[in-house]
Amino acid sequence: MNKEAPIRILSVDDHPLLREGLAVIINNQPDMQLVAQASNGKEAIQQFRQHLPSVTLMDLRFPDESGIDVMKAVYTEFPEARIIMLTTFEGDVEIQRALEAGARGYFLKSMPPKELVEVIRQVHSGKKRIPAQVAAHLADHLSDEDLTEREVEVLEHVAAGNRNRDIAKKLFITEETVKVHVKHIMEKLGAVDRTGAVAIGIRRGIIRL
Repeated sequence: MNKEAPIRILSVDDHPLLREGLAVIINNQPDMQLVAQASNGKEAIQQFRQHLPSVTLMDLRFPDESGIDVMKAVYTEFPEARIIMLTTFEGDVEIQRALEAGARGYFLKSMPPKELVEVIRQVHSGKKRIPAQVAAHLADHLSDEDLTEREVEVLEHVAAGNRNRDIAKKLFITEETVKVHVKHIMEKLGAVDRTGAVAIGIRRGIIRL
């Protein structure tokens, strides 16, 4: 009787402790094998080329780059790759970006290990998998109006503690224009003040500190 080949997995995360934990979970499964690990985007692409894994677990954020950018780079070279984003973040904007960029699954690091191995099996079999709580986050903001690129830029400057006058100088626009942008940002995010807008922006993954 032929035994099916195990699901070959590449794990990409910059936290050694998390990688070790994932290695234990994966290697305890009779139908899975951890073939390689990487701690950044460059290593991830090298390891992918070398091992051609069935499924890749990719952290959403690295200190110097975005997991979404790394995923796009992998797909450029290997369009058939199956990548699951692993993250501590539940921001709907980042989830949306990851899914639009081709993620086959999205998994929160706070979820139980048994759910992770199920997600791996489902993605390996060709399905997409988004946990219910992540799907709920997406649904909550489905009708929201997106911030424009300029508004995101202004919000980043607000988050950095800049006043309207400073933002106007940095972006080469008038202070009045900055005020209009801030007003629109607060309306779109449903925030009552600048601090609230920054907090919502961070939580939803629109900006990063």
